[in-house]
Amino acid sequence: MARRQARDLAFRTLFQAERGHTDLLDVWALAKEELAQDDDENELEEVFGEGLNTEAMSFADKLIRHYDAHQQAIDEELESAIEGWTFTQMAQTDLNVLRLALAEFRLAEVPKEVSIEMAIRLAKKYGGEESGRFVNGVLAQVIRRREAIGV
Repeated sequence: MARRQARDLAFRTLFQAERGHTDLLDVWALAKEELAQDDDENELEEVFGEGLNTEAMSFADKLIRHYDAHQQAIDEELESAIEGWTFTQMAQTDLNVLRLALAEFRLAEVPKEVSIEMAIRLAKKYGGEESGRFVNGVLAQVIRRREAIGV
């Protein structure tokens, strides 16, 4: 449960940074600050509840920092796997779910099947009607390409 909430927080952070054209690590610092506040009006606390323990925050931090440090490589890998779409044509929700899934693949802390399932759930939660299917198809293509080159 904690990792699911961590992925959700990482997704929201990445999405907010993209939409606001703000540095990802700045948005992340603000989100952590807000979560650390001990008031009754803490919106993030209400959304995520007590599931954001130290382990969850650490995992979200790894995802965000890994994506931030390797954004170009992750985006290039996605661009090569997405056929018939450009990043500007895609829904931002789908793109950001895919980016975090690839960051998670690269961290290799959980099996890829788990990462894919969690990415599909995020896409269904925040995306459109076909988002889950689209994310699944792109991630399957990424895995096929990785297997073909022995990664």
